[in-house]
Amino acid sequence: MTVLAIDQGTTSTRALVVEDSGAGRIVKAVAHRQVYPAPGWVEQDADELIRNIQLCVDSCDATLQSIGIDNQGESCLAWHADSKQAVSPVIVWQDHRTQPIIDKLKADNVQGLVLEKAGLPLDAYFSATKLAWIVENIPEAGDLLRRGKLRIGTTDAFFLDRLTGRYVTDISTASRTSLMNLATGQWDETLCRLFGVPIAALPEIVPTTGDFGTMVSRRRHIPITASIVDQQAALYGHGCSHAGDAKITFGTGAFALVVTGEKICQSASQGLLPTVAWQIGGQKPVYALDGGVYCAGSAINWARSLGLFKSFDEINQFAGPSAIETDLVFVPALSGLGCPYWDRSAGGLWMGLSLDTRPADLMQSILEGIVFRAAEVIAAMTEFTSIKNEISIDGGLSANPYFCQFLADVLNRQVTVSSSTELTAYGVARLAGGSCFKKNPAKSQHRRYLPETDRRQGLERFKEAIQKSIQWPPSMSCAKRV
Repeated sequence: MTVLAIDQGTTSTRALVVEDSGAGRIVKAVAHRQVYPAPGWVEQDADELIRNIQLCVDSCDATLQSIGIDNQGESCLAWHADSKQAVSPVIVWQDHRTQPIIDKLKADNVQGLVLEKAGLPLDAYFSATKLAWIVENIPEAGDLLRRGKLRIGTTDAFFLDRLTGRYVTDISTASRTSLMNLATGQWDETLCRLFGVPIAALPEIVPTTGDFGTMVSRRRHIPITASIVDQQAALYGHGCSHAGDAKITFGTGAFALVVTGEKICQSASQGLLPTVAWQIGGQKPVYALDGGVYCAGSAINWARSLGLFKSFDEINQFAGPSAIETDLVFVPALSGLGCPYWDRSAGGLWMGLSLDTRPADLMQSILEGIVFRAAEVIAAMTEFTSIKNEISIDGGLSANPYFCQFLADVLNRQVTVSSSTELTAYGVARLAGGSCFKKNPAKSQHRRYLPETDRRQGLERFKEAIQKSIQWPPSMSCAKRV
């Protein structure tokens, strides 16, 4: 069996062909534009994303049995029910133009209700306020709503409606909107009314695997059999399928997920997100706990743009003690703080600078700061569920030996790095192909990092710096901090 996985991510669309042996190869990768029309706004062109998906599928010369697609999660838009043409840009998950709406909802003391029903905190990261903003601020969307022709949703629903004519969203993606009742797996009328999102314009919620219609490519009609949010696809690609299995993806941000099985873990006190991992066909949903760090790889790219290093080889190893041992600390809150704080107003900072501080020292502290933030998330998770001693990681930073060893030391756990760099795509391919694959590449070749030095004390020092990040500057609005 040959399956094509489309990994439609934040910055690019990638196509991975996977044979039934488990072997896979990238056949196409296409970058797309990010548009920043105002401070705090991040947009993409919906038609460009569709073109890139079609281009990736058309580039595959193999005989395909099925296609699976993963999506960006919280990114969303509006489109015409008949023409399928987008009437808004894609508002990307990183966008926080709706922070004033969030502030008002918090002032109205509805945080508890949203947590109870959706399991999510009030934050501009999620889709609900973005969708409400579209309906309220884009005249064509409002006009289509009055005519009963408006469709709104996350990007997966747009892709499927445009490519196959099926107006649906999978349950894992719907669980990231703040509009789905986590217990029932359906849109919640109270939440939709609270956020100002017309429930009639939303797609049907369906399982992660099943019949998503057929897509036409080079005169071929190919069924789409899986649709899932990207981080959950990565979780499945890591081979995490049992309660306690955990992974961390270090991409633009860092996203940790641990499988909790049939159990929904409400964790409002720690800022963790109970979410649907996936739902296979007619089976019960599998749940997970999710903890996000806004800034990981983006902090490294930012530092490179400042000239702190040129080649990634320069930051793979450092001589001497760790940065935290020399009292040099970096808090990677360049886009605010995610789990467990959920504070968009927090600012990135360095503490412990001196005339002796070199660019290499700064880079060492940035890598350690990202580790400490990930460790905070894992520590929060352990209060609600038992996590196995081995944690699997992927993403760009997983190629850095210093980073991986420091992570193992701070977590005091084994860190496993798969040889595959396409675990998100492998995850959606395995879901689309069902039980046909004989091998999961995440379980084959990999590197292991065992704890060598107990660095858990450093996490306590780091938390002191976190408090300074939250308190400074007290009056700056998040709209000014982009």
